[in-house]
Amino acid sequence: MDKNVRLLGVASAVRLLGAAMVYPFLSLYFKNVVGLGYAEIGALLVLVAVLPLAVTPFGGLITDRAGRRRVFIMGLSGEAASVLLMALSMRIEMVPGVLLGGTMAGVSGSVAQPAIQAYVADMTDLKDRTVAYTWVRIGFNVGFTVGVSAGGVLIGFVGYPQTALVTAAILASGVVFMLLMLDPSPYDVARSRGGPSPGAARPAARPGSLRESLRVLAADRTFLILCLASLFSGMVYGHWGTTFVLFTNTILLVPTGILGIALALNGVIVIFAQMPMTKMMRGRKHTYAAVLAVVLMGASFLALGGISLEAGGALVAVFTFVVLITLGENMGAIPSMTLASNVAPATEIGNYNGVFGMFNGIGGSLSPLIGGFVLATVANPLAVWAILAVPCVPAVILYRWAGGRIPAAANTV
Repeated sequence: MDKNVRLLGVASAVRLLGAAMVYPFLSLYFKNVVGLGYAEIGALLVLVAVLPLAVTPFGGLITDRAGRRRVFIMGLSGEAASVLLMALSMRIEMVPGVLLGGTMAGVSGSVAQPAIQAYVADMTDLKDRTVAYTWVRIGFNVGFTVGVSAGGVLIGFVGYPQTALVTAAILASGVVFMLLMLDPSPYDVARSRGGPSPGAARPAARPGSLRESLRVLAADRTFLILCLASLFSGMVYGHWGTTFVLFTNTILLVPTGILGIALALNGVIVIFAQMPMTKMMRGRKHTYAAVLAVVLMGASFLALGGISLEAGGALVAVFTFVVLITLGENMGAIPSMTLASNVAPATEIGNYNGVFGMFNGIGGSLSPLIGGFVLATVANPLAVWAILAVPCVPAVILYRWAGGRIPAAANTV
């Protein structure tokens, strides 16, 4: 594996080590410190997500035009500054400042993520790309595991503002590290020279105008159906970071320290199970993996709601949910990391990843609103999670439809 791909794995670990210390607990800050209701929290989190969603396609387009390394460093710097704003706002309980910081952190991440996806695609060919993305994802989850564990403990001891300050410092350290260590990708080198790079995994030609890039997307009906499927699956998985946290802490009354351990288990399972799962799926369709992912996530919802009904079943329900949804996440990561790059024209990899991420983000951003409304209006835990699992059905149908139309080379793990 190229050293720069490994560096992106390290960068993902540093990025998530900081981010996971505060982001998963933001809904609890609004509930336990500010005193907002479930529906209000859901509405605020959707509001925070609107601008990042609008920026995500722009992140892909600018990645194809300004270069992978430059855009990634810019996005990571923006995240560090945004979390610092959140920390300072939390100290004085200024909710608009927290919301602005959260919004700008989301914008920065929306710019950075297509650059990471495109960078890895530049460094690999089709047969090695899934494994390369897997290593980046493992790094991501090493950071997430340590971050949520530390965040849950730190919040209990020093509070939300101080934990967010530590997060900002970690992200700033990541910016300095990547500035010093990460090389430009072959695509970046080729663009700086004004032509193709002999060392690039694929030819690096210049993308067309913005209008031409949008025209390419509009004509790719199969890719758009794939994006719509991603929207529905994102709508399911988005409850992991918001509705699940609220339900666990405020309804099942699980303390933040134990919640942090449960969230960390998610990362541990990814670290040790993602590569074996990727290898197990070699030779199968990406869309087949996506369908299995949605089914596992739906099963996790029903297990959480059903076991919660049993006396003393709270912890069993929480950890059963984490195991099942993480296995689904592992399975779904295989197509979500790779498929957009595989089906994209050579000069539109960032563009395709940006749009794919936007659709997935729309689904994830609707989750807090839907989850908050359901938690506020439905009392039975099984009914709550059965309702929230409904988008699994259209996601499965659309992934199967797309799977029959994507060329085999692009759709094979």
